[in-house]
Amino acid sequence: MALVLLVAALMLATTANAELMIRVTKGTGEAVPVAVVPFAESGDLPAGDDISTIVRNNLEMTGEFTPLSAERMLSLPSSGDDVFFRDWRMLGQRYLLVGNVTREGDRVRARYELFDVNSEQRMLGETSTTSVNNLRTLAHHISDKVYEALTGEPGVFSTRLAYVTLDEHEGSPRYRLQISDVDGRRASVRLESREPIMSPAWSPDGKQLAYVSFESGRPEIFVHELATGKRTVVASYPGLNSAPDWSPDGRSLLVTLSRSGNAEIYRLDLDSRSLTRLTDHWGIDTEGEWHPDGDGLAFTSDRSGGPQIYIKDSERASPRRVTFGSRYNARPRFSPDGEYIYYVHQRDSGFHIARTELDSGDEQVLTRTGSDESPSIAPNGRMLIYATRQGNDNVLTVISTNGGAAYTLPAANGDVRDPAWSPVLR
Repeated sequence: MALVLLVAALMLATTANAELMIRVTKGTGEAVPVAVVPFAESGDLPAGDDISTIVRNNLEMTGEFTPLSAERMLSLPSSGDDVFFRDWRMLGQRYLLVGNVTREGDRVRARYELFDVNSEQRMLGETSTTSVNNLRTLAHHISDKVYEALTGEPGVFSTRLAYVTLDEHEGSPRYRLQISDVDGRRASVRLESREPIMSPAWSPDGKQLAYVSFESGRPEIFVHELATGKRTVVASYPGLNSAPDWSPDGRSLLVTLSRSGNAEIYRLDLDSRSLTRLTDHWGIDTEGEWHPDGDGLAFTSDRSGGPQIYIKDSERASPRRVTFGSRYNARPRFSPDGEYIYYVHQRDSGFHIARTELDSGDEQVLTRTGSDESPSIAPNGRMLIYATRQGNDNVLTVISTNGGAAYTLPAANGDVRDPAWSPVLR
C-alpha cells in the first residue's frame, strides 16, 4: 500500500515550466583553488556565453574546486608564455587555466592550457573549434577536459538532464518533459500534455528517452527518439505500466506491470516486444534498475512488510534484501561501478537520499532536507541529482556522492521534479 501511495503522490505533484537556474549552496571543506583566467577574445563573439566564465562556474558547482575571482588576479595571461607562476603561488592557487578565443567566419577556435602552479608544468594544452552559435557546448567540452586532467575522472558537463515540470494554463494542468544542460541552461520542451508525465529514463546512447505518459487516460510507456521526435508506445497492458529502465545494451527495458493483477518486474524486449517476468510474489515489486553489467537488477518490494530494496544477482537468481536501516527504502539506483546502491530512505519522519555499500552493507544518509526523492547518478559516479522541497517550491539538487558539495536548480517560476541524468553523449 505504501508503494501505491508513493506512485499516487508522484502523479499528483505539481511542477512548473521554466529554464532552471543554478545556485551553489555548499562546497567541500577541501576544495582545491584554481584560477580560470578570462580568455582573451578576438573577433565578433556572441554576447552572453563567455567560455571562461562557463568553465569557472562548472568547476565551482562540483564543490571540488574554488575558482579565484578575476578581480583578485594580478595579471590576465592568455597563453603559457605570459604566465608568471610566482604571482599565482602568492595568491595561493594550485592550478591555472589560460586561453584565447578567436572567431573565424562562422567558426570559433579556442586554445587553452592548464598548468600545475607549484611544479610549473603544463598539464593540458589543446585547440577546439565549434560553430559561432555553439559556445556553451565548447565551454562544457573544455570543462570536461580540465576536470579529467585535475581528477583523473571524466567530466560530465557535456551531459544533459531530463526532468518533468507542470504549470497551470487556463485552469488546466500542463505537464512538460524537458531537457537541459547540467547547469539548467538551454532547456527545451520535448513533450507537453494535460495528463501526467513520469519517470524519464535515458537510453545508453543518449538518443532516446523512455517515460510514462497518461495522455490516453491511463499509464503507458513510450520510447521517444530525441532527434526526430518519433514516439512509440511500447507497453500498454491492462493495469499499471510504469518505471522503465534501459538495459545497458539498449535492447530491452525493465518495466513494472500489473497485467497479472499484481505489480511485478518484467524485461521487455524492444524488438520483439516479448516479456520475461523477473519477479513473482504476492507483494508489490516495482522500480526495477539494471545492474551496470546487465546481469542483475535491483528493485523495490514490500514483501517484508514495507518498501525495501532487493537485488537479484541474475535474472534467475533469488532476490536478496540489501536495506535494513529503516522501515522505508525505495527507488534504487546503482553507482556506475556497481559498488553502491542509492535510494530514498525514511528517517525521523523525513525522506532522504542514502546509499549502501553492497560489499560491506554500510549505510550512509547523504541528505537531510526532509522531502527528497528520485535520485539519479552522474555517469562518472561523482555526483547525483534528486528532487526535494525548498520552501514552497520543488527544486532539483545536485550533491557529490559522498554527501559533500551541493547546488540547486530551481525553476525560475514554480517547481520541477523527476530528474534523470544522461549518459556521456558521443
